[in-house]
Amino acid sequence: MKYEVVVAGSGLGGLICAWLLAKDGRQVVVLERQAQPGGCIQSYPRKGLHLDTGLHYVGGLGEGQKLHRIFDHLGLMKLPWQHLDPEGFDQVTIAGETFKYVEGYDHFVENLAQRFPAERGALTKYVKMLQEADLVEFGSDRAFTDFGTNAYNYLSSLFKDELLINVLSGSALKMELKQASLPLFTFAHGNSSFIQSSWRLKGDGNLIVKSLTDDIRQFGGEIVCNAEVEELIEQDGQITAARCKNGETYEGDLFISDIHPAQTFAMIQQSEKLKRIYRTRMNMMENTGGAFTTSLILKPNALPYFNHNKFVYEQANVWTFPEERQPQKAGGVMISCRVPENGTYAQQIDLLTPMDWQQCQQWADTKVGRRGEDYQAMKQAMAEACIELAETVIPGLKAMTETYYTSTPLTYRDYTLTPQGSAYGVRKDCRNLVVTMLSPRTPISNLLLTGQNLMLHGLEGVSMTALLTCSEVLGPSKMKAILNH
Repeated sequence: MKYEVVVAGSGLGGLICAWLLAKDGRQVVVLERQAQPGGCIQSYPRKGLHLDTGLHYVGGLGEGQKLHRIFDHLGLMKLPWQHLDPEGFDQVTIAGETFKYVEGYDHFVENLAQRFPAERGALTKYVKMLQEADLVEFGSDRAFTDFGTNAYNYLSSLFKDELLINVLSGSALKMELKQASLPLFTFAHGNSSFIQSSWRLKGDGNLIVKSLTDDIRQFGGEIVCNAEVEELIEQDGQITAARCKNGETYEGDLFISDIHPAQTFAMIQQSEKLKRIYRTRMNMMENTGGAFTTSLILKPNALPYFNHNKFVYEQANVWTFPEERQPQKAGGVMISCRVPENGTYAQQIDLLTPMDWQQCQQWADTKVGRRGEDYQAMKQAMAEACIELAETVIPGLKAMTETYYTSTPLTYRDYTLTPQGSAYGVRKDCRNLVVTMLSPRTPISNLLLTGQNLMLHGLEGVSMTALLTCSEVLGPSKMKAILNH
């Protein structure tokens, strides 16, 4: 059967593209290699609970805010969203001192200016920059010309107080804090929407997946799991079909890949359109580091739910310097508390810390379940280190824990096919933004890209990137209508 649109990969970007195009009346099929769709936003069951892989909180879901408009159009605002504490949605502890992020730009400035009075003017300029970055039309050159500078250099030139620089960066375990390369555009988008308003899903990421997939099917689209795309077949400069490892072939007019660009182009065996230099460029793109996650299942009535995130750092400097190829072991931890389904006590807490690919690369060629005692020992040591650091702000956490489960960059690579278990996709590099901040377009006119490897990562970044991808099909006016409705 031939489809109008074939989407390879069912991460958030692929599902949003499929939703938008199916809603427009296109005949769409989504091909997913795993037994269930969702990519990094899916969850997995343990002890009667569903543990998330990548979704922990999201910004900008308040009425009139950008992601609210997108999610409302996609039918996702009907899900049970929990508004995090406006008086301290993020609490950052650096070297023993805790700082609160409060909601609203003016309140954000006022709160931090009480601790850093000499920096009030700089804080005002900082939030103005965040607001301006938020207004940049997605995909426009302003991302490069106005916000393509180095994020760390920008902060250092604006603020005199080193502690404040680290406080403003302290909730950014949701991005790779690499001093040499992180662009200001990425840093700004990783902070701005959360200051507008921060939210947590009362439930797991599969609620988002189910809502999108149910709608896609209702619109007439199809979602096929256990269908790993092995080859994109090209004829006369166009992709004509996707051949899967299960032997099935899906013909189409338009193909959208939610798979890493290097892997996408590796599926095209022969092509006059894809010059060797282009393939080499895709293969040489650096990926961001990964994450180590410890998911704690708590004992009943042991810890009251807290309606904010905690970020804890052992040292005063939260940034990764160029010479530090591997972050210090559990040097910083994000603590995310799942909204309890019943009652006021927490049932589950996730601890996340950066983990470089090199820290688990020695087991990369060993199959799941056969990585040996040293791999298990490494995971246990990392989990214990994360719990120990978390206990500096939640005393007795270890004693409250019934059991825990862990995941490493290897886990992400194996189950989501993310190269090197990257948590944030291709590394956007301020020293070469034009090359590393990819467009949805490819040298093959009927092959488009989407997902976190393009403009931005995260729920907001991937959602906006999906709109950018679909604007190539439906036209920019329809996508602007979604953002401005």
